[in-house]
Amino acid sequence: MSALPAAATPTDPAAERNDFIRQIVRDDLASGKHAAIRTRFPPEPNGYLHIGHAKAICLDFGVAREFGGVCNLRFDDTNPAKEDPEYVAAIQDDVRWLGFDWAELRHASDYFGVFYLAAEKLVRDGHAFVCDLSAEQVREYRGTLTEPGRNSPFRGRSVEENLDLLRRMRAGEFADGARTLRAKIDMASGNINLRDPALYRIKKVAHQNTGDAWPIYPMYDFAHSLSDAIEGITHSLCTLEFEDHRPLYDWCVDKVDLAGNPDLLGPLAQAGLPNMAAKPRQIEFSRLFLNYNITSKRKLIALVSEGLVDGWDDPRMNTLQGLRRRGFTPASLRLFVERLGISKQNSVTDYGQLEAAVRDDLDAKAPRRLAVVDPIKLTITNLDDAYHETLRFSNHPKNPEMGERDVPFSNTLWIDRDDFFEVPPKGFHRLSPGAEVRLRGVGIVRCDEIVKNGERVVELRCTLDASTRPGGTGADRKVKGTIHWVCAKHAVEAEIRLYDRLFAVADPDDDSDGKTYKDHINPDSRRIVTGYVEPAAAQAQPEDRMQFERTGYFVADRRDHTGARPVFNRIVSLRDTWASKVGG
Repeated sequence: MSALPAAATPTDPAAERNDFIRQIVRDDLASGKHAAIRTRFPPEPNGYLHIGHAKAICLDFGVAREFGGVCNLRFDDTNPAKEDPEYVAAIQDDVRWLGFDWAELRHASDYFGVFYLAAEKLVRDGHAFVCDLSAEQVREYRGTLTEPGRNSPFRGRSVEENLDLLRRMRAGEFADGARTLRAKIDMASGNINLRDPALYRIKKVAHQNTGDAWPIYPMYDFAHSLSDAIEGITHSLCTLEFEDHRPLYDWCVDKVDLAGNPDLLGPLAQAGLPNMAAKPRQIEFSRLFLNYNITSKRKLIALVSEGLVDGWDDPRMNTLQGLRRRGFTPASLRLFVERLGISKQNSVTDYGQLEAAVRDDLDAKAPRRLAVVDPIKLTITNLDDAYHETLRFSNHPKNPEMGERDVPFSNTLWIDRDDFFEVPPKGFHRLSPGAEVRLRGVGIVRCDEIVKNGERVVELRCTLDASTRPGGTGADRKVKGTIHWVCAKHAVEAEIRLYDRLFAVADPDDDSDGKTYKDHINPDSRRIVTGYVEPAAAQAQPEDRMQFERTGYFVADRRDHTGARPVFNRIVSLRDTWASKVGG
Protein backbone atom coordinates (compact mmCIF):
# COMPACT_ATOMS: atom_id res chain seq x y z
CA MET A 1 0.00 0.00 0.00
CA SER A 2 1.40 3.39 -0.90
CA ALA A 3 2.16 5.85 1.84
CA LEU A 4 -0.17 8.66 2.72
CA PRO A 5 0.86 12.17 1.69
CA ALA A 6 2.86 14.16 4.19
CA ALA A 7 1.10 16.23 6.81
CA ALA A 8 -0.02 19.73 5.92
CA THR A 9 2.56 22.43 6.41
CA PRO A 10 1.78 25.88 7.84
CA THR A 11 1.79 27.29 4.31
CA ASP A 12 -0.63 24.67 3.08
CA PRO A 13 -4.25 25.99 2.94
CA ALA A 14 -5.31 22.68 4.49
CA ALA A 15 -3.45 23.64 7.65
CA GLU A 16 -5.71 26.68 8.03
CA ARG A 17 -8.98 24.77 7.94
CA ASN A 18 -10.83 25.09 11.19
CA ASP A 19 -13.93 23.41 12.51
CA PHE A 20 -14.87 21.88 15.84
CA ILE A 21 -13.42 18.47 14.94
CA ARG A 22 -10.07 19.83 13.81
CA GLN A 23 -9.96 21.99 16.93
CA ILE A 24 -10.49 18.90 19.09
CA VAL A 25 -7.65 17.17 17.25
CA ARG A 26 -5.36 20.19 17.69
CA ASP A 27 -6.14 20.35 21.40
CA ASP A 28 -5.54 16.62 21.87
CA LEU A 29 -2.17 16.83 20.14
CA ALA A 30 -1.16 19.97 22.00
CA SER A 31 -2.06 18.46 25.40
CA GLY A 32 -0.14 15.28 24.70
CA LYS A 33 -3.27 13.13 24.94
CA HIS A 34 -2.27 11.54 21.64
CA ALA A 35 1.17 11.34 20.09
CA ALA A 36 -0.39 10.64 16.68
CA ILE A 37 -3.83 10.71 15.10
CA ARG A 38 -5.53 7.56 13.86
CA THR A 39 -8.89 7.68 12.05
CA ARG A 40 -10.84 5.20 9.95
CA PHE A 41 -13.43 5.14 7.19
CA PRO A 42 -15.77 2.20 7.95
CA PRO A 43 -18.25 1.60 5.10
CA GLU A 44 -20.61 -1.36 4.98
CA PRO A 45 -20.01 -3.33 1.74
CA ASN A 46 -23.74 -3.61 1.05
CA GLY A 47 -23.99 -1.05 -1.74
CA TYR A 48 -22.09 1.59 -3.67
CA LEU A 49 -20.87 4.77 -2.02
CA HIS A 50 -22.82 7.97 -2.72
CA ILE A 51 -22.26 11.71 -2.46
CA GLY A 52 -22.89 11.63 1.30
CA HIS A 53 -19.94 9.29 1.74
CA ALA A 54 -17.68 11.80 -0.03
CA LYS A 55 -18.03 14.10 2.98
CA ALA A 56 -17.07 11.31 5.39
CA ILE A 57 -14.14 10.21 3.22
CA CYS A 58 -12.78 13.74 2.92
CA LEU A 59 -13.09 14.23 6.68
CA ASP A 60 -11.72 10.87 7.85
CA PHE A 61 -8.78 10.79 5.46
CA GLY A 62 -8.37 14.56 5.34
CA VAL A 63 -7.97 15.02 9.11
CA ALA A 64 -5.43 12.20 9.25
CA ARG A 65 -3.49 13.68 6.35
CA GLU A 66 -3.56 17.24 7.68
CA PHE A 67 -2.26 16.27 11.12
CA GLY A 68 0.36 13.75 10.05
CA GLY A 69 -1.68 10.75 11.14
CA VAL A 70 -3.04 7.67 9.41
CA CYS A 71 -6.48 6.51 8.33
CA ASN A 72 -7.57 2.91 7.88
CA LEU A 73 -10.15 1.70 5.40
CA ARG A 74 -12.19 -0.81 7.36
CA PHE A 75 -15.10 -2.74 5.93
CA ASP A 76 -17.91 -3.22 8.44
CA ASP A 77 -18.73 -6.66 7.11
CA THR A 78 -20.94 -7.95 9.94
CA ASN A 79 -24.05 -8.63 7.84
CA PRO A 80 -22.99 -11.14 5.17
CA ALA A 81 -26.50 -11.60 3.79
CA LYS A 82 -26.32 -8.15 2.14
CA GLU A 83 -22.62 -7.90 1.30
CA ASP A 84 -20.89 -8.48 -2.01
CA PRO A 85 -17.25 -8.45 -3.21
CA GLU A 86 -18.41 -6.17 -6.03
CA TYR A 87 -19.15 -3.48 -3.47
CA VAL A 88 -15.81 -4.02 -1.75
CA ALA A 89 -13.91 -3.44 -5.00
CA ALA A 90 -16.00 -0.39 -5.92
CA ILE A 91 -15.49 1.23 -2.50
CA GLN A 92 -11.71 0.89 -2.76
CA ASP A 93 -11.83 2.33 -6.26
CA ASP A 94 -13.94 5.29 -5.07
CA VAL A 95 -11.62 6.17 -2.18
CA ARG A 96 -8.57 6.17 -4.43
CA TRP A 97 -10.39 8.13 -7.13
CA LEU A 98 -11.23 10.84 -4.61
CA GLY A 99 -7.50 11.22 -4.00
CA PHE A 100 -6.95 9.28 -0.78
CA ASP A 101 -5.21 6.11 0.29
CA TRP A 102 -5.32 4.10 3.45
CA ALA A 103 -2.67 3.09 5.95
CA GLU A 104 -4.15 -0.38 6.35
CA LEU A 105 -7.05 -2.26 4.79
CA ARG A 106 -9.04 -3.95 7.54
CA HIS A 107 -12.33 -5.79 7.96
CA ALA A 108 -14.51 -6.15 11.02
CA SER A 109 -14.40 -9.86 10.21
CA ASP A 110 -10.64 -9.78 10.95
CA TYR A 111 -11.67 -9.39 14.59
CA PHE A 112 -14.47 -11.95 14.90
CA GLY A 113 -12.34 -14.04 17.26
CA VAL A 114 -11.73 -11.05 19.52
CA PHE A 115 -15.42 -10.08 19.48
CA TYR A 116 -16.42 -13.55 20.59
CA LEU A 117 -13.91 -13.66 23.47
CA ALA A 118 -15.16 -10.20 24.49
CA ALA A 119 -18.73 -11.53 24.50
CA GLU A 120 -17.76 -14.37 26.82
CA LYS A 121 -16.02 -11.86 29.11
CA LEU A 122 -19.19 -9.75 29.30
CA VAL A 123 -21.17 -12.86 30.25
CA ARG A 124 -18.65 -13.87 32.93
CA ASP A 125 -18.71 -10.32 34.33
CA GLY A 126 -22.50 -10.35 34.50
CA HIS A 127 -22.89 -7.71 31.77
CA ALA A 128 -24.57 -9.87 29.10
CA PHE A 129 -27.13 -12.66 28.89
CA VAL A 130 -28.63 -14.99 26.31
CA CYS A 131 -32.25 -14.11 25.52
CA ASP A 132 -34.89 -16.36 23.96
CA LEU A 133 -37.36 -13.60 23.08
CA SER A 134 -38.30 -13.32 19.42
CA ALA A 135 -37.60 -10.08 17.57
CA GLU A 136 -41.26 -9.13 17.88
CA GLN A 137 -41.25 -9.84 21.62
CA VAL A 138 -38.09 -7.78 22.08
CA ARG A 139 -39.87 -4.83 20.50
CA GLU A 140 -42.83 -5.32 22.85
CA TYR A 141 -40.57 -5.40 25.90
CA ARG A 142 -38.48 -2.41 24.82
CA GLY A 143 -41.03 0.25 25.80
CA THR A 144 -41.40 3.64 24.15
CA LEU A 145 -39.85 7.07 24.29
CA THR A 146 -42.19 7.91 27.18
CA GLU A 147 -42.51 4.50 28.85
CA PRO A 148 -39.71 2.32 30.26
CA GLY A 149 -39.12 -1.14 28.95
CA ARG A 150 -39.50 -4.45 30.81
CA ASN A 151 -36.76 -6.88 31.67
CA SER A 152 -36.59 -10.01 29.58
CA PRO A 153 -37.75 -13.08 31.53
CA PHE A 154 -34.36 -14.61 30.63
CA ARG A 155 -32.32 -11.75 32.08
CA GLY A 156 -31.76 -13.58 35.37
CA ARG A 157 -30.04 -16.62 33.91
CA SER A 158 -26.88 -17.64 35.71
CA VAL A 159 -23.44 -16.95 34.30
CA GLU A 160 -22.94 -20.67 33.79
CA GLU A 161 -26.18 -21.09 31.84
CA ASN A 162 -25.46 -18.01 29.71
CA LEU A 163 -21.95 -19.22 28.89
CA ASP A 164 -23.29 -22.66 27.96
CA LEU A 165 -25.96 -21.18 25.70
CA LEU A 166 -23.54 -18.72 24.08
CA ARG A 167 -21.08 -21.50 23.30
CA ARG A 168 -23.87 -23.60 21.84
CA MET A 169 -24.91 -20.59 19.72
CA ARG A 170 -21.30 -20.41 18.56
CA ALA A 171 -21.37 -24.12 17.73
CA GLY A 172 -24.38 -23.63 15.46
CA GLU A 173 -26.78 -25.65 17.61
CA PHE A 174 -29.75 -23.25 17.37
CA ALA A 175 -31.85 -21.98 14.48
CA ASP A 176 -31.60 -18.49 13.04
CA GLY A 177 -33.29 -15.97 15.31
CA ALA A 178 -33.85 -18.46 18.12
CA ARG A 179 -31.62 -16.62 20.58
CA THR A 180 -29.57 -13.44 20.90
CA LEU A 181 -26.84 -12.31 23.21
CA ARG A 182 -27.94 -9.06 24.84
CA ALA A 183 -26.10 -6.51 26.95
CA LYS A 184 -27.41 -6.13 30.49
CA ILE A 185 -27.66 -2.36 30.95
CA ASP A 186 -30.94 -0.60 31.88
CA MET A 187 -34.40 -1.25 30.48
CA ALA A 188 -35.61 2.01 32.03
CA SER A 189 -32.98 4.17 30.36
CA GLY A 190 -34.19 7.28 28.60
CA ASN A 191 -31.86 6.24 25.75
CA ILE A 192 -33.55 3.31 24.05
CA ASN A 193 -30.18 2.17 22.67
CA LEU A 194 -29.22 1.23 26.24
CA ARG A 195 -32.28 -0.95 26.87
CA ASP A 196 -30.39 -4.24 26.82
CA PRO A 197 -29.36 -4.08 23.14
CA ALA A 198 -28.44 -7.18 21.18
CA LEU A 199 -24.72 -7.88 20.81
CA TYR A 200 -24.88 -11.13 18.78
CA ARG A 201 -27.50 -12.79 16.64
CA ILE A 202 -27.69 -16.22 15.02
CA LYS A 203 -27.37 -16.01 11.25
CA LYS A 204 -26.25 -19.11 9.39
CA VAL A 205 -25.05 -17.35 6.26
CA ALA A 206 -21.66 -17.84 4.62
CA HIS A 207 -19.36 -14.83 4.91
CA GLN A 208 -17.22 -13.54 2.04
CA ASN A 209 -14.08 -13.57 4.23
CA THR A 210 -14.70 -16.23 6.86
CA GLY A 211 -16.83 -18.70 4.92
CA ASP A 212 -18.96 -20.93 7.16
CA ALA A 213 -16.77 -20.48 10.24
CA TRP A 214 -19.32 -18.39 12.11
CA PRO A 215 -23.05 -19.14 12.57
CA ILE A 216 -23.34 -16.04 14.79
CA TYR A 217 -22.45 -12.46 13.91
CA PRO A 218 -21.89 -9.37 16.08
CA MET A 219 -24.22 -6.41 15.93
CA TYR A 220 -22.99 -3.12 14.49
CA ASP A 221 -22.59 -1.15 17.74
CA PHE A 222 -20.60 -3.94 19.38
CA ALA A 223 -18.35 -4.62 16.40
CA HIS A 224 -17.78 -0.99 15.49
CA SER A 225 -16.73 0.16 18.93
CA LEU A 226 -14.38 -2.77 19.51
CA SER A 227 -12.90 -2.47 16.01
CA ASP A 228 -12.00 1.14 16.77
CA ALA A 229 -10.45 0.09 20.07
CA ILE A 230 -8.46 -2.72 18.46
CA GLU A 231 -7.02 -0.41 15.80
CA GLY A 232 -6.12 2.31 18.28
CA ILE A 233 -8.42 4.82 16.61
CA THR A 234 -8.08 8.13 18.41
CA HIS A 235 -10.99 9.99 16.84
CA SER A 236 -13.94 7.94 15.58
CA LEU A 237 -15.82 10.37 13.34
CA CYS A 238 -19.50 9.52 12.79
CA THR A 239 -22.58 11.28 11.47
CA LEU A 240 -25.18 12.70 13.84
CA GLU A 241 -27.53 9.73 13.81
CA PHE A 242 -24.91 7.89 15.90
CA GLU A 243 -24.97 10.50 18.67
CA ASP A 244 -27.56 8.53 20.64
CA HIS A 245 -25.42 5.41 20.13
CA ARG A 246 -22.35 6.98 21.74
CA PRO A 247 -23.24 5.85 25.31
CA LEU A 248 -23.47 2.26 24.04
CA TYR A 249 -20.21 2.72 22.11
CA ASP A 250 -18.49 3.86 25.30
CA TRP A 251 -20.16 1.09 27.34
CA CYS A 252 -18.81 -1.61 25.03
CA VAL A 253 -15.30 -0.14 25.03
CA ASP A 254 -15.24 0.31 28.81
CA LYS A 255 -16.81 -3.01 29.84
CA VAL A 256 -14.67 -5.09 27.49
CA ASP A 257 -11.51 -3.05 28.25
CA LEU A 258 -9.27 -4.57 25.59
CA ALA A 259 -6.21 -2.66 26.78
CA GLY A 260 -6.64 -4.10 30.27
CA ASN A 261 -7.40 -7.62 29.06
CA PRO A 262 -4.68 -8.54 26.56
CA ASP A 263 -5.75 -12.20 26.70
CA LEU A 264 -8.75 -11.21 24.57
CA LEU A 265 -6.43 -10.16 21.78
CA GLY A 266 -4.94 -13.59 21.17
CA PRO A 267 -6.75 -14.06 17.82
CA LEU A 268 -4.99 -10.94 16.52
CA ALA A 269 -1.56 -12.45 17.04
CA GLN A 270 -2.68 -15.69 15.44
CA ALA A 271 -3.82 -13.71 12.37
CA GLY A 272 -0.63 -11.64 12.29
CA LEU A 273 -2.47 -8.40 13.05
CA PRO A 274 -0.98 -5.68 15.27
CA ASN A 275 -2.48 -4.85 18.64
CA MET A 276 -3.10 -1.12 18.95
CA ALA A 277 -5.67 -1.42 21.74
CA ALA A 278 -6.71 1.97 23.08
CA LYS A 279 -9.81 3.89 24.06
CA PRO A 280 -11.27 5.78 21.08
CA ARG A 281 -13.43 8.89 21.22
CA GLN A 282 -16.55 9.08 19.06
CA ILE A 283 -17.33 12.53 17.62
CA GLU A 284 -20.43 13.24 15.53
CA PHE A 285 -20.90 15.68 12.67
CA SER A 286 -23.79 16.58 10.38
CA ARG A 287 -24.65 14.44 7.38
CA LEU A 288 -24.70 15.73 3.84
CA PHE A 289 -28.30 16.24 2.72
CA LEU A 290 -28.55 17.37 -0.90
CA ASN A 291 -31.84 18.43 -2.46
CA TYR A 292 -33.06 16.77 -5.66
CA ASN A 293 -31.37 13.62 -4.31
CA ILE A 294 -31.88 10.50 -2.25
CA THR A 295 -29.15 8.78 -0.24
CA SER A 296 -31.05 5.79 1.15
CA LYS A 297 -29.17 2.67 0.09
CA ARG A 298 -32.44 0.77 0.02
CA LYS A 299 -33.93 3.24 -2.44
CA LEU A 300 -30.77 3.43 -4.55
CA ILE A 301 -30.75 -0.36 -4.78
CA ALA A 302 -34.41 -0.26 -5.86
CA LEU A 303 -33.61 2.23 -8.64
CA VAL A 304 -30.99 -0.18 -9.97
CA SER A 305 -32.79 -3.48 -9.44
CA GLU A 306 -36.04 -2.19 -10.97
CA GLY A 307 -34.30 -0.80 -14.03
CA LEU A 308 -35.27 2.80 -13.34
CA VAL A 309 -31.63 3.75 -13.98
CA ASP A 310 -28.90 2.06 -16.00
CA GLY A 311 -26.92 0.57 -13.14
CA TRP A 312 -24.91 1.92 -10.23
CA ASP A 313 -22.76 4.10 -12.47
CA ASP A 314 -25.64 5.68 -14.37
CA PRO A 315 -24.48 9.30 -14.70
CA ARG A 316 -27.74 10.47 -13.15
CA MET A 317 -27.05 8.56 -9.93
CA ASN A 318 -25.43 10.31 -6.99
CA THR A 319 -23.18 7.32 -6.36
CA LEU A 320 -19.50 8.16 -6.62
CA GLN A 321 -19.32 5.79 -9.58
CA GLY A 322 -22.21 7.65 -11.22
CA LEU A 323 -20.72 11.08 -10.51
CA ARG A 324 -17.41 9.91 -11.93
CA ARG A 325 -19.03 8.64 -15.13
CA ARG A 326 -21.03 11.86 -15.37
CA GLY A 327 -17.69 13.68 -15.41
CA PHE A 328 -17.44 15.23 -11.96
CA THR A 329 -13.81 15.54 -10.90
CA PRO A 330 -12.35 14.38 -7.59
CA ALA A 331 -11.13 17.94 -7.04
CA SER A 332 -14.65 19.32 -7.51
CA LEU A 333 -16.09 16.95 -4.90
CA ARG A 334 -13.32 17.82 -2.45
CA LEU A 335 -13.97 21.52 -3.11
CA PHE A 336 -17.70 21.00 -2.58
CA VAL A 337 -17.12 19.27 0.76
CA GLU A 338 -14.64 21.94 1.86
CA ARG A 339 -17.16 24.69 1.10
CA LEU A 340 -19.84 22.90 3.12
CA GLY A 341 -17.69 22.86 6.24
CA ILE A 342 -18.22 20.66 9.28
CA SER A 343 -20.91 21.37 11.85
CA LYS A 344 -23.27 19.79 14.36
CA GLN A 345 -26.41 21.06 12.60
CA ASN A 346 -28.11 19.06 9.88
CA SER A 347 -29.25 21.14 6.93
CA VAL A 348 -30.12 20.68 3.27
CA THR A 349 -27.58 21.81 0.69
CA ASP A 350 -28.72 23.04 -2.70
CA TYR A 351 -27.67 20.84 -5.61
CA GLY A 352 -26.53 24.01 -7.37
CA GLN A 353 -23.59 24.19 -4.97
CA LEU A 354 -22.32 20.85 -6.23
CA GLU A 355 -22.70 22.04 -9.82
CA ALA A 356 -20.93 25.32 -8.96
CA ALA A 357 -17.97 23.39 -7.55
CA VAL A 358 -17.44 21.41 -10.73
CA ARG A 359 -17.87 24.54 -12.88
CA ASP A 360 -15.25 26.36 -10.81
CA ASP A 361 -12.87 23.42 -11.05
CA LEU A 362 -13.28 22.86 -14.79
CA ASP A 363 -13.32 26.52 -15.80
CA ALA A 364 -9.61 26.77 -15.17
CA LYS A 365 -8.50 23.39 -16.49
CA ALA A 366 -10.93 22.15 -19.18
CA PRO A 367 -9.79 22.75 -22.77
CA ARG A 368 -12.31 24.40 -25.07
CA ARG A 369 -13.76 22.57 -28.04
CA LEU A 370 -16.35 23.31 -30.73
CA ALA A 371 -19.42 21.10 -30.81
CA VAL A 372 -22.96 21.38 -32.11
CA VAL A 373 -25.66 19.54 -30.18
CA ASP A 374 -28.74 20.27 -32.33
CA PRO A 375 -27.32 20.86 -35.83
CA ILE A 376 -28.64 22.98 -38.64
CA LYS A 377 -26.60 23.43 -41.81
CA LEU A 378 -25.12 26.81 -42.72
CA THR A 379 -23.69 27.35 -46.20
CA ILE A 380 -21.46 30.33 -47.00
CA THR A 381 -22.48 31.03 -50.56
CA ASN A 382 -19.61 33.38 -51.48
CA LEU A 383 -17.02 30.69 -50.74
CA ASP A 384 -16.35 27.97 -53.30
CA ASP A 385 -17.42 24.41 -52.51
CA ALA A 386 -13.77 23.37 -52.69
CA TYR A 387 -12.68 26.04 -50.24
CA HIS A 388 -10.77 24.75 -47.24
CA GLU A 389 -8.76 26.48 -44.54
CA THR A 390 -7.12 25.45 -41.26
CA LEU A 391 -7.62 27.93 -38.44
CA ARG A 392 -5.70 28.12 -35.17
CA PHE A 393 -7.75 28.25 -31.99
CA SER A 394 -6.46 28.50 -28.43
CA ASN A 395 -7.25 25.56 -26.17
CA HIS A 396 -8.08 27.92 -23.31
CA PRO A 397 -8.73 31.66 -23.61
CA LYS A 398 -7.17 32.42 -20.20
CA ASN A 399 -4.28 29.98 -20.26
CA PRO A 400 -1.84 30.30 -23.17
CA GLU A 401 0.22 27.46 -21.72
CA MET A 402 -2.48 25.04 -22.81
CA GLY A 403 -1.48 25.79 -26.40
CA GLU A 404 -3.42 25.88 -29.64
CA ARG A 405 -5.05 23.43 -32.02
CA ASP A 406 -5.98 23.19 -35.69
CA VAL A 407 -9.65 23.69 -36.55
CA PRO A 408 -10.81 22.98 -40.12
CA PHE A 409 -13.04 25.52 -41.88
CA SER A 410 -14.94 25.34 -45.19
CA ASN A 411 -18.01 26.83 -46.81
CA THR A 412 -20.42 24.35 -45.14
CA LEU A 413 -20.82 24.40 -41.41
CA TRP A 414 -23.03 23.07 -38.66
CA ILE A 415 -24.44 25.56 -36.15
CA ASP A 416 -26.79 24.99 -33.22
CA ARG A 417 -30.48 25.31 -34.07
CA ASP A 418 -30.95 27.53 -31.01
CA ASP A 419 -28.81 30.16 -32.76
CA PHE A 420 -31.48 30.74 -35.43
CA PHE A 421 -35.04 32.02 -35.27
CA GLU A 422 -37.12 32.59 -38.37
CA VAL A 423 -39.16 35.10 -36.39
CA PRO A 424 -36.78 36.24 -33.68
CA PRO A 425 -38.09 37.08 -30.21
CA LYS A 426 -37.31 40.44 -28.65
CA GLY A 427 -33.70 40.70 -27.57
CA PHE A 428 -32.51 37.85 -29.81
CA HIS A 429 -29.13 38.78 -31.28
CA ARG A 430 -28.18 35.74 -33.28
CA LEU A 431 -29.20 34.61 -36.76
CA SER A 432 -32.53 35.36 -38.40
CA PRO A 433 -33.45 36.29 -42.00
CA GLY A 434 -31.40 39.36 -42.95
CA ALA A 435 -29.55 39.45 -39.61
CA GLU A 436 -25.79 39.34 -39.09
CA VAL A 437 -23.77 37.41 -36.56
CA ARG A 438 -20.09 36.76 -35.99
CA LEU A 439 -18.89 33.21 -36.55
CA ARG A 440 -16.38 32.46 -33.80
CA GLY A 441 -12.85 33.01 -35.19
CA VAL A 442 -14.09 33.53 -38.77
CA GLY A 443 -15.95 36.80 -39.34
CA ILE A 444 -19.42 38.22 -39.82
CA VAL A 445 -22.05 36.43 -41.90
CA ARG A 446 -25.48 37.61 -43.02
CA CYS A 447 -28.42 35.22 -43.39
CA ASP A 448 -29.76 35.71 -46.92
CA GLU A 449 -31.98 32.69 -47.46
CA ILE A 450 -33.51 29.79 -45.57
CA VAL A 451 -34.23 26.33 -46.97
CA LYS A 452 -37.08 24.28 -45.54
CA ASN A 453 -38.24 20.68 -45.62
CA GLY A 454 -41.91 21.17 -44.98
CA GLU A 455 -42.08 23.51 -42.00
CA ARG A 456 -38.64 22.61 -40.69
CA VAL A 457 -35.67 24.81 -41.56
CA VAL A 458 -32.83 22.57 -42.78
CA GLU A 459 -30.31 25.04 -44.20
CA LEU A 460 -29.29 28.67 -43.92
CA ARG A 461 -27.58 30.34 -46.87
CA CYS A 462 -25.33 33.14 -45.78
CA THR A 463 -22.74 35.59 -47.08
CA LEU A 464 -19.41 36.11 -45.33
CA ASP A 465 -18.09 39.67 -45.11
CA ALA A 466 -14.45 38.93 -45.98
CA SER A 467 -13.29 42.26 -44.57
CA THR A 468 -14.33 41.17 -41.08
CA ARG A 469 -12.04 38.18 -41.02
CA PRO A 470 -9.17 38.34 -38.49
CA GLY A 471 -6.64 40.88 -39.79
CA GLY A 472 -9.11 42.36 -42.27
CA THR A 473 -9.97 46.02 -42.54
CA GLY A 474 -13.39 45.42 -41.01
CA ALA A 475 -12.26 43.01 -38.32
CA ASP A 476 -13.35 45.44 -35.61
CA ARG A 477 -16.86 45.90 -36.98
CA LYS A 478 -19.35 45.26 -34.21
CA VAL A 479 -22.33 42.94 -34.19
CA LYS A 480 -24.18 41.87 -31.07
CA GLY A 481 -23.99 38.12 -31.46
CA THR A 482 -21.17 35.57 -31.76
CA ILE A 483 -21.94 31.90 -32.35
CA HIS A 484 -19.90 28.70 -32.53
CA TRP A 485 -19.81 26.18 -35.36
CA VAL A 486 -18.10 23.05 -36.69
CA CYS A 487 -16.95 22.37 -40.20
CA ALA A 488 -19.49 20.04 -41.82
CA LYS A 489 -16.89 18.43 -44.09
CA HIS A 490 -14.59 17.46 -41.22
CA ALA A 491 -16.86 17.27 -38.19
CA VAL A 492 -17.20 13.92 -36.42
CA GLU A 493 -20.66 12.63 -35.61
CA ALA A 494 -21.03 12.02 -31.89
CA GLU A 495 -23.57 10.63 -29.45
CA ILE A 496 -24.23 13.35 -26.93
CA ARG A 497 -25.96 12.45 -23.70
CA LEU A 498 -27.58 15.43 -22.06
CA TYR A 499 -27.88 14.59 -18.38
CA ASP A 500 -29.77 16.56 -15.77
CA ARG A 501 -31.02 16.00 -12.22
CA LEU A 502 -32.57 12.58 -11.67
CA PHE A 503 -35.47 13.98 -9.66
CA ALA A 504 -37.76 16.82 -10.66
CA VAL A 505 -38.59 17.92 -7.11
CA ALA A 506 -36.35 19.24 -4.36
CA ASP A 507 -37.43 16.60 -1.82
CA PRO A 508 -38.06 13.26 -3.56
CA ASP A 509 -38.50 11.57 -0.16
CA ASP A 510 -41.54 13.69 0.68
CA ASP A 511 -44.50 11.33 0.30
CA SER A 512 -47.10 13.66 1.85
CA ASP A 513 -48.89 13.89 -1.50
CA GLY A 514 -49.18 10.12 -1.75
CA LYS A 515 -46.35 9.83 -4.25
CA THR A 516 -43.02 8.08 -3.77
CA TYR A 517 -39.56 9.05 -4.94
CA LYS A 518 -40.09 6.87 -8.01
CA ASP A 519 -42.97 9.10 -9.10
CA HIS A 520 -40.67 12.12 -9.01
CA ILE A 521 -38.07 10.85 -11.48
CA ASN A 522 -37.34 13.65 -13.93
CA PRO A 523 -38.43 12.54 -17.44
CA ASP A 524 -35.87 14.96 -18.88
CA SER A 525 -32.99 13.67 -16.78
CA ARG A 526 -31.42 12.20 -19.91
CA ARG A 527 -31.75 13.07 -23.58
CA ILE A 528 -29.58 11.38 -26.18
CA VAL A 529 -28.96 13.32 -29.37
CA THR A 530 -26.68 13.06 -32.38
CA GLY A 531 -24.44 16.05 -32.79
CA TYR A 532 -21.13 16.98 -34.35
CA VAL A 533 -17.78 17.77 -32.78
CA GLU A 534 -14.54 19.13 -34.15
CA PRO A 535 -11.81 16.50 -34.81
CA ALA A 536 -9.82 17.48 -31.70
CA ALA A 537 -12.79 16.61 -29.49
CA ALA A 538 -13.26 13.23 -31.10
CA GLN A 539 -9.62 12.42 -30.33
CA ALA A 540 -10.28 12.67 -26.59
CA GLN A 541 -9.57 9.69 -24.37
CA PRO A 542 -12.25 8.25 -22.07
CA GLU A 543 -12.76 10.53 -19.05
CA ASP A 544 -11.16 13.52 -20.79
CA ARG A 545 -13.17 16.59 -19.88
CA MET A 546 -13.69 19.71 -21.96
CA GLN A 547 -15.94 22.70 -22.38
CA PHE A 548 -18.12 22.65 -25.47
CA GLU A 549 -18.12 26.38 -26.12
CA ARG A 550 -21.36 28.15 -25.20
CA THR A 551 -22.95 24.79 -24.32
CA GLY A 552 -21.49 23.26 -21.17
CA TYR A 553 -18.85 20.97 -19.73
CA PHE A 554 -18.68 17.47 -21.16
CA VAL A 555 -16.70 14.29 -20.62
CA ALA A 556 -15.82 11.46 -22.96
CA ASP A 557 -17.75 8.53 -21.52
CA ARG A 558 -15.45 6.19 -19.60
CA ARG A 559 -17.28 3.08 -20.84
CA ASP A 560 -18.55 3.76 -24.36
CA HIS A 561 -16.40 6.47 -25.94
CA THR A 562 -14.00 5.65 -28.77
CA GLY A 563 -12.34 7.81 -31.40
CA ALA A 564 -14.38 6.06 -34.08
CA ARG A 565 -17.63 6.44 -32.14
CA PRO A 566 -17.41 9.40 -29.78
CA VAL A 567 -19.79 9.49 -26.81
CA PHE A 568 -19.94 12.56 -24.57
CA ASN A 569 -21.83 13.09 -21.33
CA ARG A 570 -22.88 16.54 -20.24
CA ILE A 571 -21.43 17.14 -16.81
CA VAL A 572 -23.12 20.46 -16.22
CA SER A 573 -24.41 23.41 -18.20
CA LEU A 574 -22.40 26.62 -18.21
CA ARG A 575 -24.95 28.28 -15.93
CA ASP A 576 -27.45 27.16 -13.34
CA THR A 577 -30.66 26.67 -15.35
CA TRP A 578 -32.69 25.29 -12.43
CA ALA A 579 -32.95 28.59 -10.58
CA SER A 580 -35.17 29.97 -13.33
CA LYS A 581 -37.22 26.75 -13.44
CA VAL A 582 -38.16 27.02 -9.79
CA GLY A 583 -38.51 30.78 -9.77
CA GLY A 584 -35.19 31.39 -8.01
